[in-house]
Parts: sequence; structure tokens; C-alpha cells
Amino acid sequence: MVSSMRRDGEVGRLLLSFLFLVAWEAGRGQVHYSVPEEAKHGTFVGRIAQDLGLELAELVPRLFRVASKGRRDLLEVNLQNGILFVNSRIDREELCGRSLECSIHLEVIVERPLQVFHVDVEVKDINDNPPLFPMAVKTIRFHESRLLDSRFPLEGASDADVGVNALLSYKLSSSEFFFLDVQTSDELSQSLSLVLRKSLDREETAEVNLLLVATDGGKPELTGTVQLLIKVLDVNDNEPTFDQAVYKVRLLENTANGTLVVKLNSSDADEGSNSEIVYSFSSGVPSTIKTKFKINSSTGEIRTNGQLDYEETKSYEIQVTAYDNGSPSMSGHCKISVKLVDVNDNIPEVSITSLSLPIREDAPLGTVLALIMVSDRDSGANGRVTCSLTPHVPFKLVSTFKNYYSLVLDSALDRESVSDYAVVVTARDGGSPSLSAAASVSVEVADVNDNAPAFAQPEYTVFVKENNAPGCHIFTVSARDADAQENALVSYSLVERRVGERALSSYVSVHAESGRVYALQPLDHEELELLQFQVSARDAGVPPLGSNVTLQVFVLDENDHAPALLPPGAGGVGGAMSQLVSRSVGAGHVVAKVRAVDADSGYNAWLSYELQPAAGGARSPFRVGLYTGEISTTRALDEADAPRQRLLVLVKDHGEPALVSTATVLLSLVDSGQAPKTPSRVSVGAASVDTALVDVNVYLIIAICAVSSLLVLTLLLYTALRCSAPPTQGVCGPGKPTLVCSSAVGSWSSSQQRRQRVCSGEGPPKADLMAFSPCVPDSGDREDQQPATRDSLSKVSLHTCLM
Repeated sequence: MVSSMRRDGEVGRLLLSFLFLVAWEAGRGQVHYSVPEEAKHGTFVGRIAQDLGLELAELVPRLFRVASKGRRDLLEVNLQNGILFVNSRIDREELCGRSLECSIHLEVIVERPLQVFHVDVEVKDINDNPPLFPMAVKTIRFHESRLLDSRFPLEGASDADVGVNALLSYKLSSSEFFFLDVQTSDELSQSLSLVLRKSLDREETAEVNLLLVATDGGKPELTGTVQLLIKVLDVNDNEPTFDQAVYKVRLLENTANGTLVVKLNSSDADEGSNSEIVYSFSSGVPSTIKTKFKINSSTGEIRTNGQLDYEETKSYEIQVTAYDNGSPSMSGHCKISVKLVDVNDNIPEVSITSLSLPIREDAPLGTVLALIMVSDRDSGANGRVTCSLTPHVPFKLVSTFKNYYSLVLDSALDRESVSDYAVVVTARDGGSPSLSAAASVSVEVADVNDNAPAFAQPEYTVFVKENNAPGCHIFTVSARDADAQENALVSYSLVERRVGERALSSYVSVHAESGRVYALQPLDHEELELLQFQVSARDAGVPPLGSNVTLQVFVLDENDHAPALLPPGAGGVGGAMSQLVSRSVGAGHVVAKVRAVDADSGYNAWLSYELQPAAGGARSPFRVGLYTGEISTTRALDEADAPRQRLLVLVKDHGEPALVSTATVLLSLVDSGQAPKTPSRVSVGAASVDTALVDVNVYLIIAICAVSSLLVLTLLLYTALRCSAPPTQGVCGPGKPTLVCSSAVGSWSSSQQRRQRVCSGEGPPKADLMAFSPCVPDSGDREDQQPATRDSLSKVSLHTCLM
């Protein structure tokens, strides 16, 4: 009756616990199935694809797969219909032991995009294990002198099932001498005792045979039996007794070998050898207990005999028998309940799976890189694990389930700043002191074409001498792309446009790979002084990115035009200039003027005049102005001078080498009365022309002085800048050429060269800067000074490469 009431109470408590567990699982929001153990292969568990909201058609393309910790072949999913079924035999006792809760946790993973679902499959217990006693026949020795209500403890049966299926009830076959007493402790364990109901008389009854039946609470019920063979003994009528029937001990799991567990204390009311007690483990004690503990037969001390592990076994129940030395010997019994206390002795385990690497640098925030699972075999706070990442990385951990995390992108990536990350995941438990474990994963950032090629500067100025050889290399452009591989492969091309009536590509070309710029034909300064164009640099990414750089190519003048004489005035014969001169003119009188121009520019167009000495070394009474070309008398003319004077005037430019033209001037000396009268209007016109020429000359000289001053200022600025700029290569050396440049409109730029290097095909590189600053002549000596021609006198000449 008492046993039945206790059993009903146990059933109620288990049902209440089960209802609480079901409510808790529903609150978690996870997909939950249940399946009985020992189900046949193919048994339906659930429509997992439908319950997870997945279409059947996308299971295979999205690489639907199921993973579980431990054995992986118990459950399987049919990818054709999305049904979860039993794949192999499930033994709940093998899977979860004596645990009340038993479930298989499945991790369902699909990709494109990566998703993770968690499914719990509860394995329900069936009553497939009958109660088992330690032995089939139990021999018990009772002395005939035992008092009524004397007890003999019996070892109960064990049932591998759980819950109601493991609730046992006992029934003893009818006997006039004994009855069975069942007591339930607060730990829900039962203690069986065989109680003497009627005094024994060995002479009347030497043996008593009883059958003890254990029945579990399953449906159908299963039973187990043990035969009790009770032998009635004579003589020694006092058995050893312990001061406690049950000893309760708590031990740390890492207790050292040989540590005292408990010292048993028993006594025997007999005297002599009948009171000498020997301790030993009961015959039904499992071998696992004997390997973990040892007992001193004389003192009753029980000590540890091996390493105790809470994760392997959480508690031990040890049955001890105390025998006296009487004949026959009598025994007393007690139970030692040893409960282990968990110690933080297990390091957390970290597992990283489903890596999605490398990751593109333009990946959106929240992209999942890896799945992380942590576990700890300890319990309580010692088994609670927290995860953390290496600081200062653009990733974070997101908890998806208990002890499951996802490594996701938390901030934007830039491969050009950081190309890879060494991410360390650290798992730390809540023990004291805490233990930790780390796992590392190398995250490589894949390049995206997000950087256009870039030139060192937006514009370059190049100086090239005219009459260059076709195919001459005049410059090299270079652009750098911060991306990698094909995204950093740069090709160059011209930005086509029209130069006058011709295409730009007829003048220059650029090598697609090296960026070398070539002049395809000889350039003519007189035709084209400035050629400005753009070169495009484009990478090989998808889509390609590009940028442009501007090149200003100044064509420098060469002395390739000789001075050209202007046609003589009226009275010239055969191209020579003829002029009548009165013998009465004084010294310094201008009698004629030679005029010439040069198609070149700068020094090459600056003309000077001189007389060719007369034959025989005779001294001529005439001279010519060095820069004006005016022929004037050096003294007063007299009768001794020949009436016809033939003068050869050499007109030279300042080029290297200088080019010369010759002008012939025929002067006829006449008396003053014979000198022709020039109309006043003609005289005034000639005077006006001379005055205008003088004014132009003065303005040109002033312009030359101003440009020379500007050049000196620019050189000072260039010297100051190059002291603070890093060294680079010039046009003639390797590397990226950068030039000091000036334009015809007066714009100046400074390079980062330490030295301006230019070269020609005739010798080593030069660093010459030529400038001149002639003085402005006074009115008395104006014929000795002549400015250079046209607007190009302000040019600064730099030699560049010629092939």
C-alpha cells in the first residue's frame, strides 16, 4: 500500500516536470519533434522542410544538409519530400543513459544565402528493459537467535529505462517468517529490507526459500526476480551494527588518490572473537566501485583508489558488510552515498565550421563568414561558456542558439588598407578560476575593382626639339592602381582629338603597356609650337576604371632658317641696294639701311650686321650698325674716296651654328650740288619709319629684360622647392620623368626633381638654362643694339631627348 502511494506521487512529479519541459521548449521557438526509441528504419519523424519554411525544390540547389554532434546516422532527411525519418536504431539508454531528458540536436544548414536552423528531436523512452537484480540467487544467513523485526538489507533491482518505466515496485512471496519492507529516501531511491516476522528455529527450519519480484511501471509491465536462499545459523547471536545505516559524503572530483572518504564505525555486543569485525565491500558491489575506492578491512576506512570524474559518474552508492569472527560469522550492513562535486577541470572546446572565405571587400554588413560551436563538459557555472573575438577587427559574434554563434561582418572592409585578418575566437567558462580555449581563422579579403589608376600629377610639360627623328621617345607616363591582380593591370591609350586638320594619332602614340609616348613624325616649331593632349590609363577590372593625364609638349626652335633680306627700295640693281651719297656729309651720317628677318625664334632669330673687309685691307669710310643694319659714315668724305663704293654686309643670326646671308650695297659719291633732292614728304616718311623701328626695338629689349628677370625668379623658386622634394628620375634616366616647364603664355611649373636633366643624341645629359638680358642702349649708341625677333624672344630653351 505504501509502495503504491509513493509510486503515484513519483508519477505525478514526473508528469509535472514533463509539462514544464514542453512549455519551456515551446517558448524557445525551435522546431521540436519526438520519436520513440527502437523505432524501425524509415519511421516518420516530421516534415522538416515544410516546418522550416523551405521549398522542396530548393533543398538540393541550396545544399540542404543536416549535422548533429556525435553519431550522425541516426536520423536522415529525404531531399525529395523533405521528410525527416529514422535511419538507424536509436537506443535511448545508449544515447543518454539515465538522463530524464534525451534529445538529438540537429543543425540544419542551407546556403545561398547561408541559413542555420536548429531542430530538437526528443527520444521517448519505451519500456524495453526489465528490472535486473545483481544476482539470480541471493544467499542470506540468519542466526536462530535473531530478534523479531531484525532486518537484512537487500539490494534492489535496477532498470535501464527512465521515468515511469523505471519506477519499481517489489513483492515478496508469502512467508510466515519474513516480510519485505520498502523505504524511499529523499533522493527517490528505495531501500529494501528483509524483516524477521517470526523467530527462527534452526532445528525446525534450516532453510527458507523466497522469491522477490520487482515490477516496473511501464506498459506492459516487465518484471525481474531474485531467489532468496535464507540459511538459519546457530551459535553467534549478535551481529555487528553500524552507528548509521546510510553515510552521506560529498567529494571534489579532483580529489587526490588515497584521500579518506569515510571511516566506518560498527560494534558487536559479543565478546572475544565473536566481536572482532572485518569490513569488506558487499558481494554485489559493481567492479567500477572497486576500481575507484578501497576499504581497510581492519579499520573500516574507505579511501579513493583512482581518479574520480564528475563528467563520467556523478555519484556512487557503496554497500559495505561488517563480519565478525564468530562461528558462524555474523554481519552488519550499511550504505555509503558518495556524491561528487564538479570542479572546473575541463577546457571549453571551440569548433569552427562552414567557412565562407575569402570575403569580398564590398560584402554587405551582416554577411555570415563562419559557424562556431562551443561546449564544456563541466556543469553549472563551470560549463557556462562565453565567446569573444580579437579586438579591433571588423567582425562580431552573433548568438544563434545555446553555445552556437555566427561570425558576421560588422563594419566595411577595405582590402587596400588590410588584406587579411587573423581572427581569434576565445571561449571562456564561468568557473573559478576560469578556463579558456581559442581557435583562430584567417579571413582573407578578396579584391574588388574600386580604385581607378592614379597619376602622380594631373599634368606634365615636355620639351622636344623640332626636326626630331620619327618614332622618338619623348616621355613616359605611369599610373598606379591600388587594387590587386587584374584590377591593378593598367593599359594606356591616347584620348583622340583633332590637331588642326589632322588627327592627334598622326603626331604621337603611346605604348599600351609601358606608357612610353613616341613622336611619330618630325615636329616643326614654325608650324606647331605647343601640342597638348591627354593620355588615358584604364585597369582591367570589371567594370574597368580609368583616369586621364594632360601632356603639354612644347616644340623648341632649331636654327634651321637663314636670315632673309627684305627687298631693296627703288634704285636697286640685280637685288643689290643702290644709294647716292653726297661728298659733303659729315661723320655719322646714315646713308643706307639693310633690312632682314629670320623665320626662327629666340636667339636663332636675333640678327647682327657687319661689313666684310675690303680687298687689300683698305679702310672703308663706312660702317654698319651691329643690330640696326644702318650704314653710316665713319668720317667726312673727301675727293680721295672712290666715287663708287661697293659694300658687302654680312647678316648673321645667333644660332649654333650661326647662319649668314650677304647683302650688297652700292654707294655712289656725288658732289653736293649733284645730290638729289628728296621731297620733304619722303624725308618725313623715312624719318617716321626709322623712329617707329627704334620704338619697336626699345619695347622688345624691355620685354627681354622682363622675361630674364622672371626666369631668375623662377630659378630661385625651383632651387628652394627641390631642397625639400624627394629625388626622382629625369627624362633620360629610368623611372617617371618630370620636367621643369614654361609655356609661351608665361605659366611656370616646378618639378620634384633635384636636378633638371635633359639630353640630346649628341652627348650626355645637359642641365643648361640659357637666358640673356641685353642692356637698353642710349640714343647715341642705338645702332649697336638690336632685339631678337617677334614674340618668341621671351622663351627659355631647354634641350630634350633627340634620337
